[in-house]
Amino acid sequence: MQREMKRWENIHLTGINRMPAHTDFYRYNTLEKARSFNRENSTGYTLLDGVWKFLFIDAPELSPKGFEREDFVIEGLDDIEVPSTWQMKGYGNMHYTDVLYPFAINPPFVPVENPTGIYFRELLIDDISSTEALILKFNGVDSAFDLYVNGQHIGYSKVSRLPSEFDITEYVKKGSNRLTVRVYQFSDGTYLEDQDMWWLSGIFRSVELFKINKDTLQDIYVETHSDKNYQHFTLKMDGVFLTDRVKGLTATLYYQDEKIDQFEVEVVDGKFQTGRLIENPLLWNAEVPNLYNLVLEYSLPSDEKEIVPLRIGFRTIEVVENEIRVNGKRVFFNGVNRHDANPKTGRTVSYEDMLQDVKMMKQHNINAVRTAHYPNNDVFYDLCDEYGLYVIDEADLECHGFENTGNYNWISDNELWEKQYVDRAVRMVKRDRNHPSIIMWSLGNESGAGRNFTAMYNEIKAMDSTRLVHYEGDRVAAYSDVYTTMYTRLKPLEEIGKDAEGKKPHILCEYGHAMGNGPGGLTEYQQVMRKYPRLQGGFIWEWCDHGIEATNENGEIYYLYGGDYGDFPTNGNFCIDGLVFPDKTPSPGLIEYKKVIEPIVTKEVDVTEGKILVQNLYDFRNLSGIILHIKVKSFSTLIEEKEMKLPSIPAQKAVEITLPIDIAKACQHDEVRIYLSYREASDTLYAKKGHEITRESFLLAQTKVEKTVKTITSVGSNFEIEEEAAQLIVKNNLFKAVFSNIYGTLICFASEGEEIIHKGPEVTLWRAIIDNDMYKKDAWVNDYFLRNTKEQLGEVSYEVKEDYIDIVITKFLSAVNQAWGFSLTYNYRITKNGALNIDLRGEKVLRGKQIPEMLPRIGITMHLNQGYQDVTWYGRGDAESYQDTKRSQPIGLYKKTVEEMHTDYVYPQENGSRCDTSFLAISKGDHAYLINFKEEHDFTIHDYETSALEAATHRGMIKKSPFNVLTIDYKQSGVGSNSCGEEQLPPYRTVIEDFHLQFEIRKIHQDTLIEESKIFIAR
Repeated sequence: MQREMKRWENIHLTGINRMPAHTDFYRYNTLEKARSFNRENSTGYTLLDGVWKFLFIDAPELSPKGFEREDFVIEGLDDIEVPSTWQMKGYGNMHYTDVLYPFAINPPFVPVENPTGIYFRELLIDDISSTEALILKFNGVDSAFDLYVNGQHIGYSKVSRLPSEFDITEYVKKGSNRLTVRVYQFSDGTYLEDQDMWWLSGIFRSVELFKINKDTLQDIYVETHSDKNYQHFTLKMDGVFLTDRVKGLTATLYYQDEKIDQFEVEVVDGKFQTGRLIENPLLWNAEVPNLYNLVLEYSLPSDEKEIVPLRIGFRTIEVVENEIRVNGKRVFFNGVNRHDANPKTGRTVSYEDMLQDVKMMKQHNINAVRTAHYPNNDVFYDLCDEYGLYVIDEADLECHGFENTGNYNWISDNELWEKQYVDRAVRMVKRDRNHPSIIMWSLGNESGAGRNFTAMYNEIKAMDSTRLVHYEGDRVAAYSDVYTTMYTRLKPLEEIGKDAEGKKPHILCEYGHAMGNGPGGLTEYQQVMRKYPRLQGGFIWEWCDHGIEATNENGEIYYLYGGDYGDFPTNGNFCIDGLVFPDKTPSPGLIEYKKVIEPIVTKEVDVTEGKILVQNLYDFRNLSGIILHIKVKSFSTLIEEKEMKLPSIPAQKAVEITLPIDIAKACQHDEVRIYLSYREASDTLYAKKGHEITRESFLLAQTKVEKTVKTITSVGSNFEIEEEAAQLIVKNNLFKAVFSNIYGTLICFASEGEEIIHKGPEVTLWRAIIDNDMYKKDAWVNDYFLRNTKEQLGEVSYEVKEDYIDIVITKFLSAVNQAWGFSLTYNYRITKNGALNIDLRGEKVLRGKQIPEMLPRIGITMHLNQGYQDVTWYGRGDAESYQDTKRSQPIGLYKKTVEEMHTDYVYPQENGSRCDTSFLAISKGDHAYLINFKEEHDFTIHDYETSALEAATHRGMIKKSPFNVLTIDYKQSGVGSNSCGEEQLPPYRTVIEDFHLQFEIRKIHQDTLIEESKIFIAR
């Protein structure tokens, strides 16, 4: 027996009584109000956000009888905020999946268990004249809904993230009216909305009421067409009124407060179409987003005047000679993918949330955003127009779950679904097409391929020929104007770049998966994309972690992810994959991305003469006037500080400049570095004067410190040696060292009666798993047992000299059931002055066939006295860095507490490394211990052990240890992007190889740190 389609399963139905889609605009009664663009001051506007009554039921069929009637009793029902999602308010179940549908696939049918929310609101209506209409607008409802007014069914709509409007004029009366909205969590539309995000339902965007004149403007569409030189533009307008009673309008073009042009437009049969030549307008692009105000004024039959303001930008977007060009110039996209996300409200985001996102993107050199994977709130595009971001506007369409069925094209190539696909494209384009920031329409994401995308493409092109269309699932670019791929590995990407002749331009619509500690390897991607003209940039996945805010028993905030609500199946913390943490603080990944995509690149020409090359990678902006702030430093000593304004450096050009600094004076110091900071010379919309665009630093090579061994007169007494069966004790009046004769370890090391090392160095090949290790973890843990390496003692010997003693310990390191490993030789040299110098050599031993191609790291760990909480280091900082994420962190002298060396990832994992370190010191007050490296190394120091880090699943759950854990790396593998992208690139992989680590630990006075770091005492 054929199952009967319910309304919310009917694929032949796109809506009932929903008004035609149109561009967003507002009507005003004065020019002053119109030019404020404040919708709250517009004519006939009422925002219906606030507290509504709410009834939650398990299925639509369980709706109480007469729920839609105006006399249905609602006083005892719950209150709910509109906009919001009901799961975030405690109704139904929180559920996160990336790919999977949360129900059996049987399109277009959805489960009978279909959680439903019924919303109620009383609406007070004043008199409505016969010339007026009332329009009710829902900006976002997931996933489908029926609207009732005073017991009458008004209409039905779906497509969660597009607006739906209904004319309720004939159904309301003066005084109190009952609005009832029944919302279904699942509908046939759910099959088209399987995006990587939390399954959240309800009225999640604003509800608005418009009282409009029945003869008013219904829609307006603006295009700008350039001449062949991109100098003069034709402003084209198409519009339609609700009736044929308006006969004309006046159009006025303003730039800021200056009237540029004014002209009359004839309206015939309620429609108008006109073109107006605008000479030499200032053009819009993401770097210089010049916006004009186009103000339309007309008289209604009642003689009432209405004013409609629009923000427009003069710009073209086209493919010329196989290049994406804006206003005739090739552009490069340094973009991100953005979901709506707020840790307290889920998918419901405020204007302030969106503004913060846009400002942060601009502050971090991001110039493009893909609205992954649905149209955003209309205000977001206003902000992109104003602040300057190129936008790929994506249809609310993803069918990812079908990939697992073996028939990815199940509904995408099914003509019965064509109307649904096209509806999503048409409504998106009709709403958003006046925004200059939108340069591409996207047909959706991860939905296979098929005829319905061809239909979408054709419909979009018929409505808007001025923009490009993108769809990554179109592998042959048949219905995509650009060739887009996602997570393409570096070598295949380079092949795409080389294969350019006669081919469409390429963008990476997703790459650099920003999950947890990462993404790494972005520099190499940028280099390849900049090298080949066909490659025009890419979009990092993604902008923000989708963590849900929670508070622990100590009142500390942490964030929940998939599985924390008992949701199954789930993709766990795969929703924690953003460049910013849930609270919108930048992650190290965002700081690194800002540097990688820097629009100003500095190269050495001859630093000994202060000569550098400044390269302008902007596509439009001249660097003239940008402030170059210069500091010349030797460790913490400021030698010189200067500022200069950059000369004219046109876009895509480079100029050699000489820095106004005294090189001869600088060369009188050691380890001199020149720090350059490029700063805005005046306030911008998104940042204050002095905002740093990017930075760079260079070492004056002739001042580099070559560390030497310095003989210091001994003040310590002669060595005392105690040999026991289990221990070897070496001491004098300044130190005491205890070694195990059983395990061959340094048990402890005390200096002047204070224990500094609670446990001496042991080799580790392990790190707390990062998200980008997820596909290596199983082999590392269960095939090679890298978490369980052990050192087997060979022998312990010692030799006493006049000023020092050498303790030599040989060992073999391997893991459970492994034949390969390392032969280790620890050489501890301790001077009478109490300096401890450790020289560790490892020789690879390759036996057997099961050998890992890559190790997490080769390093040593030590347990240190936790009383020494201050850490000073000379290396990269001040934030964390790994070998494939270190460009943003210049070498310098930095100081933090041990606690501050921790990066608080939402899902705890390996963190806090500082790369390329020459020395570090731990201190309390004036007392310090210098840890001086022979070569530069990476290190981490934390107040917890790796095992505690791995046991923790959320912030605030890491069990602290009674000591600090110092890890010094011979080499640690980079972080890569392999949670959903490129693995660690070969230069950043740790392999089984011979290694050598040497460092010295000795007590110093904090004030002497710099001078002491230049020498070794023991050897």
